[in-house]
Amino acid sequence: MNPGLRAFVAVADHHGFGSAAHSLAVTQPALTKRIQALERELGGTLFTRGRHGATLTELGAMLLPQARELVTGTDEFTRRARRLSHGEVGLLTLGFGLSTIDLAPRAVVAFRRTYPEVEISLEDLPSSVQVDRIRTGELHAGFIRLPVGDDLYQRVLRRDHLAIASTEPIPNDIVGWLGAQPLVRLAQAKGPGLTAQIDRLCTAWSIQPGTLHETHDLQTVLALVAAGTGPALVPATAARIAPPTVTFTHLDDPAAAWDVGIAWHPTQHTDLVANFLAILTHSIT
Repeated sequence: MNPGLRAFVAVADHHGFGSAAHSLAVTQPALTKRIQALERELGGTLFTRGRHGATLTELGAMLLPQARELVTGTDEFTRRARRLSHGEVGLLTLGFGLSTIDLAPRAVVAFRRTYPEVEISLEDLPSSVQVDRIRTGELHAGFIRLPVGDDLYQRVLRRDHLAIASTEPIPNDIVGWLGAQPLVRLAQAKGPGLTAQIDRLCTAWSIQPGTLHETHDLQTVLALVAAGTGPALVPATAARIAPPTVTFTHLDDPAAAWDVGIAWHPTQHTDLVANFLAILTHSIT
């Protein structure tokens, strides 16, 4: 913006050059030069100077409202640009999955309390889809299974593991019992990471449980378990959203465990993402 416009508005507001120069933190001669340069550019005089200060000319009075709008608009633009660059406003796009169905919303609520003017998009997606969208810039960050490729920044948030969700007592011979059970399952298309984890465990235990029922929603899986349809292998963290009649038997085996965390692309390491990561760290401690 032409510095003469701000000088023009300041002199008009303060009715004099001395106080206007003080408000702008410039010397009075420097302010006078700005006004004179603006007058030359406009081709007319903006002020008459007398014993009682500076008085707007007819030209100055006609131009002042628009000059004030330009100065105000520029200031608002600058404030918004700074808030955007500092991550205080804008749009934050996030993904989450089965293992973070409790963690991600909690972090978002905490972030909104501190940065209420940031709009947040939170989408339930498999980890593999989140990784693809992080790489293409469609997501700023994602709550996913770790590790992922070295091209992404990543932070482990906690350890999750498989558990048997059931309404019936589980015998001591878990391996033998589980191998003979038809399970309520989440469809592979909805939970490919969970399906792969179950397959790894079954391979490690040399068992092949059958399929009793398949659905596309984890809460439906838990509802079917609660209704007595049969047991299911689910993330242990699903206990937070399960009906009270469902019990969880945790499986203590390396093949049943995985890390859960957040990942983001180096190009998305902005103040907006940094602010979210800081709130996230605080919200899970």
